[in-house]
Amino acid sequence: MLRSIDPQNVVDRLVELQRHVRDLIIRSHGTAGGHEVTRSTAADTIYAIDADVEPLIEEFCREWSKTTPLVLIAEGIESEHGGGQEGGKVFPEGSREEDAHIRLIIDPIDGTRGIMYDKRPAWALAGVAPNEGPQTRLRDIEVAVMTELPTSKMGFADVLSAIKLRGAKGRRVDLNNGAEKPLEFSPSQETTIDHGFATIADFFPGTKVLAGEVMEELVRNLIGPADVTRATVFEDQYISTGGQFYELIIGHDRFLADLRPIFYRIQKQPEGLCCHPYDCATMLIAEEAGVILTDALGQPLDGPLDVTNGISWAGFANRALCREIAPVLTRCLRARGA
Repeated sequence: MLRSIDPQNVVDRLVELQRHVRDLIIRSHGTAGGHEVTRSTAADTIYAIDADVEPLIEEFCREWSKTTPLVLIAEGIESEHGGGQEGGKVFPEGSREEDAHIRLIIDPIDGTRGIMYDKRPAWALAGVAPNEGPQTRLRDIEVAVMTELPTSKMGFADVLSAIKLRGAKGRRVDLNNGAEKPLEFSPSQETTIDHGFATIADFFPGTKVLAGEVMEELVRNLIGPADVTRATVFEDQYISTGGQFYELIIGHDRFLADLRPIFYRIQKQPEGLCCHPYDCATMLIAEEAGVILTDALGQPLDGPLDVTNGISWAGFANRALCREIAPVLTRCLRARGA
């Protein structure tokens, strides 16, 4: 458990950090150059809009570490072991990793590609776990916060948080005056994907054909042969893991899966761009809300707290949908060599 740290204080700190990120994004609307590539890392491409946020994160960690020594895990952070490897950075700077009380994993802008074109909201994600060294994992996270990063035409933005074993909470913020009101939410209780949103991610070329084949097979097994004269299963390719979790949490989507790492292996391809642990920093919120999260083959979702390991995951709005879909998905993937 977190050592002598009030978890609500952690929530409050992360909400405040993400408010600053949201304010920066709002100010950036209408400015040029946000989509320019700044650099590439082992985790992802860093666009100008991402680089603008990095000083906020560093200053936040310096300030917090005055009372709570921490390890920051975020893309673009170079490991203190050198060699150009990405990894954790210890705060206060120069202190020992083993003396840190917590590990903080952050994706300050999850959904850069959508927000940098003012197309769709992105999300600021953060999770905090007790420092168990390099073996600390996603399931060790005890506090998580996610904040919606709005497009220029939005008047409201949501903030969701969770403390382990205490459930998930939400607020809706009026961006004009800062007023907040409670946000009530519940994942869908439907027990079939018929007439609902169900999606396997195929954001980028490389795995689209396989993703489509698996989705078609799922639908055939779950609701019968496709009748092309009727559209009863819909998809939503939201290029943001936090955004996908939100769609499950809020009750919009019934099933979502991002299986790119396992698709790369099935096709004997090098691992391309895919979901990483920092993208799943707020899985605690989804699970505390009642969403079921598994890996590609039906085991509870987990992974190391890092920025480079590929994560395949599936999300189900409720246990009934998980029982219905997960075995079929596993059979589909195993039949293809998973």
